[in-house]
Amino acid sequence: MEAQNNPPAKPGILQRLHAVLMPDYNRTATVYWWLMVALGGACLVYAGWEVHALPLSVLPQLLAGTALAVLAGFFPVRIPGSKNSFVAGEVFIFLLLLMHGTSAATLAAAGEAFIGSYRSSKRWTSRIASPTFSALAMSLAGHLMEATLGVVGSGGTAEAGVVLLVASAVAVAYWLLNTVFISLVITFKRNERFRVQDHLSSFGSVGIAYGGSALIAALLSLTVQQSGMGVLLGALPVVAMLLTTIHYFMRQQEAQETVRRSRMEAAEREAQQAARHVAALSDSERRFHNAFTHASIGMALVSFEGRILQANTALAGILGYERPDGLAQQPFSTLVAEDDRASLQASFEQIASRAVDKASLEVRCLDSSHAPLWASLNCAVFNEPDSETPCLIVQVQDISARRHAEAQLNHIAFHDGLTGLPNRGRFYTILSHALHTTKEDPEQHFALMFLDFDRFKLINDSMGHSAGDEFLIQVSRRIQDHMRPSDVVARLGGDEFAVLMHRMDDAKAATHLAERLQQVLRQPLLISGVAVTTSASMGVTFSSLGYTAPEEMLRDADTAMYRAKANGKARCALFDAALHTEVSNRLQLENDLREVIAKGELEIVYQPLFHIRDGHVRGFEALSRWTHPVRGPIPPSTFIPIAEEAGLIVELSDLMLVRACAQLRQWQELDPSLHHLKLQVNMSATDLAHSELFERVARALRATHFSPHLLTLELTESILMTGVEAALPAIEALRRLGVALAIDDFGTGYSSLSYLSTLPIDSLKIDRSFVHGMRMGSKDAEIVRAIVSLGATLGKSVVAEGIETVSQLGQLRDLGCEQGQGFHLSHPLKASEAQALLEAIVAERRHQHHPSFDTGMMPLTHH
Repeated sequence: MEAQNNPPAKPGILQRLHAVLMPDYNRTATVYWWLMVALGGACLVYAGWEVHALPLSVLPQLLAGTALAVLAGFFPVRIPGSKNSFVAGEVFIFLLLLMHGTSAATLAAAGEAFIGSYRSSKRWTSRIASPTFSALAMSLAGHLMEATLGVVGSGGTAEAGVVLLVASAVAVAYWLLNTVFISLVITFKRNERFRVQDHLSSFGSVGIAYGGSALIAALLSLTVQQSGMGVLLGALPVVAMLLTTIHYFMRQQEAQETVRRSRMEAAEREAQQAARHVAALSDSERRFHNAFTHASIGMALVSFEGRILQANTALAGILGYERPDGLAQQPFSTLVAEDDRASLQASFEQIASRAVDKASLEVRCLDSSHAPLWASLNCAVFNEPDSETPCLIVQVQDISARRHAEAQLNHIAFHDGLTGLPNRGRFYTILSHALHTTKEDPEQHFALMFLDFDRFKLINDSMGHSAGDEFLIQVSRRIQDHMRPSDVVARLGGDEFAVLMHRMDDAKAATHLAERLQQVLRQPLLISGVAVTTSASMGVTFSSLGYTAPEEMLRDADTAMYRAKANGKARCALFDAALHTEVSNRLQLENDLREVIAKGELEIVYQPLFHIRDGHVRGFEALSRWTHPVRGPIPPSTFIPIAEEAGLIVELSDLMLVRACAQLRQWQELDPSLHHLKLQVNMSATDLAHSELFERVARALRATHFSPHLLTLELTESILMTGVEAALPAIEALRRLGVALAIDDFGTGYSSLSYLSTLPIDSLKIDRSFVHGMRMGSKDAEIVRAIVSLGATLGKSVVAEGIETVSQLGQLRDLGCEQGQGFHLSHPLKASEAQALLEAIVAERRHQHHPSFDTGMMPLTHH
């Protein structure tokens, strides 16, 4: 157990070195390699020692022979038909062996082997093994030759033949030993069994090359012995020519062998390719017929004339035939609805004429009972393997379910889900097409009616949304039932409907149709068991007014509808030239207002806010005023709605806030007694819903250095109640900053006590309509009393608007109302007038007097 838990020992330095230098050598191969390298190295050392002892006169011959052997190592001759090569340097190695002994040949053989391994291998093991293995092999072969010649003797003519024979045998032995030494390394590395026949397959050609080299060397050696070294110098060119001839012959043989082998391989490849091609064709034909017959997609082979040559089972099933044979020889066009045959024939002709490679189309097919079904066809040219005549292959898929789903999605996308009528997007398309038709043919004029129900919100609020939905369904049916078949009725959204009335450009006819529709809509509807009566406000415009875009026509019809509502509801208004002029004027006003706001040229007036009991000025309410250069003064009730509709109200509010804060800050600097002056600024519903309300107010306060505690934002009761949930985080952030919040026109909306008690409201401004109707004992007086009492109970300050008489002022003082404003106290003042008022107040205070209502000391009072 302890041995199992011990971690494995780390490899030693020799093991790590071996893993880096000889990673593919196992233990046997490593031991063998080092042993042979050691033996070969010893042979080299011994040979060097012996050569060192030779006379100096012999050294030039040794160096020349070794240099020639090494130089020849750079130019090996490949033996045809084998992986071995022959080097001409073997002649000089064997010549050194015969003339100067084994040691000289050993050194030359090692040098030639080193050059060969350096040229053919980058591994250091090969570059060391080749010269040492060759040195060992030459040492053994040389000593074998010396021993043999020592036994048989040497000297006479008969002995020359023995020398030649022994030299050839020793050369072959040298090659065999060297080959075996090197082959054993590979065998040990692979853990294989050594087989001599695997390494001696090219024995004949290589043995002849080595034997021939030894014979040449022996002849040269014998000649030198008889005639001297001069003969060797003369024979060297002959030897070089002989070796060159051998080299050339070997290269020719190798080239011929390469060509022959290439031709045989090419012929074999062609034969294999042909066999594979035939097999592939056969397999392809078999696969095609199997795929054609058993495919789940309907398929048919059709002649270029349109006749069915063959059909599969799936196509028969799609078309309701029992067997595919029932489709054979039929014209394919008979399977297609008559309206789609022309497109089918055109596709067939395009493919037959090679105008296109393939074609796809969707057509209505006829099954065996002549019932229509939608199918997708994919056609292409097909060449049967056993036929020279091409045909068409047609794939058929039943797409009826997809077409039905697309039709349903299309209906959903372009129709109202509740009433089934065309929706706004679809109606825009229809209206756009009608306008285009009218432009090309003036006789195709039409009228557009815009309907909005007068009491729909009441039905929704009192009876619930399900009742509201039922109401819309029933009135949509009534409208459809009483319009002409050519007219198009659409639901644009909510309780808004539109009717496109073709071939109608007569105002009288449109009015008559609208009155008839009003009578129909006045008839009671039974909604959730309750009889409900309703009416609609209608606006009508005509294409003869020259519209180019559907949104323009809808806009004018909507404008006419609002004119009908303004005139008392339940009636129809026509968009005529006067209304067109009004709309044009409104658009012009919008453009002018946009420019005025951009330039910051709107005027601001300041209506003082007084403390009712002591008459002191508490602050000012900033009010915007616009004096048009052509039309004169434009009332806020006109340009404020325009600013809201045109998306200018945020810019207008920011302009008012920054300029008013800067002005109040300037007035506060007039005298320390004015540092308490407060500012009240009106905000719109758009401001309340704006995502950056807090940032806008905080930015204005920072820019003007105005104290947040002196700023009050006024919101109407209806705006606050409908948009407070989304704006509550911004309102609370403003309250934490110190900004106060007031409910303007209080009493005209529908605030609940729970809202008033929980909302961050600081003051209530009583609507001027209640102040105007105040008389002793009147209902308006009681309402004002209740609001003042409610404010005291909830801890809210109360401001009365529209104080225009002394009586109203007195009653408000008696009721305990804290602050007030109105024409009796002061009209809205220009900045210069307000500053004059403040300067007068400061002057009076410096004389220890305070202006009040009772003393009549108000410096400026406008009536």
